[in-house]
Amino acid sequence: MSAVDWAIIVVYLAWIVWDGIRLSKNTGQLEGYFLASRSLPWWAVGLSVMATQLSAITMIGTTGQGYAVGMSLLQQYYALPIAMIIIAVTFVPFFHNARIFTAYEYLEKRFDAKTRALTAFLFLLQRGMSCGAVIAAPAVVLSVMVGVDVATTCLLIALPTAAYTMFGGVQAVAWTDVKQMYLIVGGLVATCIALMLGLPDNVSVGEALHIAGTTGRLQVFDFSTDPRARYTFWTGTLGALFLFLSYFGTDQSQVQRYLTAKSIDQARSSLFMSAYWKIPLQALVMIIGVFMFIFYVFTPPPMLFNPVHDQRVRESANAGEYVALEQKFGEALAARKLAAERLAEAQRSEDPGAKSARAAAFDAEEQRVLGVRAEAVALVKAVSGDATYNDINYVFPTFVLTHLPVGLIGLLMAAIFAAAMSTISGELSALSTSTSLDFYRRWVRDDGDEAHLLRVTKAATVFWSVFAAVTAIWAAELGSLIEVVNRFGSFFYGSILGVFLLAIGWKRANGTGASVGLVAGMGVVAYVTIYTPIAFLWHNLIGAGVVFVVGMIVSEITPRAEGTTKAEGRPKAEGRRQKAES
Repeated sequence: MSAVDWAIIVVYLAWIVWDGIRLSKNTGQLEGYFLASRSLPWWAVGLSVMATQLSAITMIGTTGQGYAVGMSLLQQYYALPIAMIIIAVTFVPFFHNARIFTAYEYLEKRFDAKTRALTAFLFLLQRGMSCGAVIAAPAVVLSVMVGVDVATTCLLIALPTAAYTMFGGVQAVAWTDVKQMYLIVGGLVATCIALMLGLPDNVSVGEALHIAGTTGRLQVFDFSTDPRARYTFWTGTLGALFLFLSYFGTDQSQVQRYLTAKSIDQARSSLFMSAYWKIPLQALVMIIGVFMFIFYVFTPPPMLFNPVHDQRVRESANAGEYVALEQKFGEALAARKLAAERLAEAQRSEDPGAKSARAAAFDAEEQRVLGVRAEAVALVKAVSGDATYNDINYVFPTFVLTHLPVGLIGLLMAAIFAAAMSTISGELSALSTSTSLDFYRRWVRDDGDEAHLLRVTKAATVFWSVFAAVTAIWAAELGSLIEVVNRFGSFFYGSILGVFLLAIGWKRANGTGASVGLVAGMGVVAYVTIYTPIAFLWHNLIGAGVVFVVGMIVSEITPRAEGTTKAEGRPKAEGRRQKAES
């Protein structure tokens, strides 16, 4: 990268960190540090929620997914507007009226301490792993940019972000999200325009999209009922509905966001912002991946997008075989380009037979390119011993660094790093909040003053940043990062959601039923994950269903705990303590 691009990155990151901390207020008090004194406007909360989703994973993993398979991932988001309406009507008023700091604190008021602890523990495990995937995304970019290994870049990203989160609290996180949201969207739009301008003069945007369509990359509806299919209309409207209900309704990283809003109505408005805009923004990200595929149809791509593995094979005993594959790959690319040009010409004709024949010819050449690339990937796996090799996360950074002009490269790199750091800081804030409140204050020391608890929270931030960095080193090689995050989440989210559904939707549910149901739900999901080919999005529905059904049955055959009040299920001692404090 040029000095201009580096200057843009450094100046932007320095400014956004400084400005986020500058706007923080009352961070020496618990409510100010954890919940921004419940004072943020709805639009800031809404942009913060959306910015968490439009993270570096979105810019790297989702664009790579769009390049490889097209728009099918969009089906995962069809249930989001429905989920947001349900959450706004149910979860938001429950949490706001309970005056809680964490979502799991509500479970102790409704059930008992063990249910709160078990659910919070699962959140910490899941969110810590997902945070690692978030760190892995920019780590991949930085490793490509400067030739530093992914492990080092993971630590370089995680530790500074931990320091920024410790000082600013949730206010710094939220206001940083607001600013980086504008940069991310601007960078995505600029990239899309650059890709369209990079098409050959004799190929229009419409013709280019038709070329992509012949490969199935523009398919946004798949009504297959095969439970093994990852992205279908049914997984997106049923399985993903439970994923979104759990993520936005029970995940502390999201609940903490809308608990910072001034009122219930403002919290609801912040969620509706995502309901309206998430699908269009996700479509923009994926269409960039599709345009990258079209761009590389007319501009030769590298056979491998990961330069580290490319160099490793070139220096191995299999170098001669690799060079021969490169020649074969170049010939296949040239034939595919010619077939694409002929297909574009056919689109300008009135002969449907010619269109069909040339579409078939292009598809055949595309399969030939994929076949040669599969041989190269198999060679990499044999040389490196890495059976999980996948370079999909390197597609977008490779395009940015090799085909965009000076200045725009810096802008996009700044957007990627700012998005990652902001998302990471939000997740670290949620992890440290839950650690200090759901565990330390609840089980270790409940008589410490606010200053002591804030010190514990900051120490927890450092711990979780290291945990996430270590996880990131592993996550970077697992394939599409957006899939990695959703796989992590789907393993836990459905069961956690089931506990909250019991709390809100079944009056006779008790703590024993909720705890037994949660254990049963996790056990069933683990079995389904390990021993069946059922797509991971269905795990959310399965987990929630098992927890709710088992929880109802166990609650009906076990008595309500004597230490809980009938009104709220709150421990009597806790109720007396709160009454004395008031």
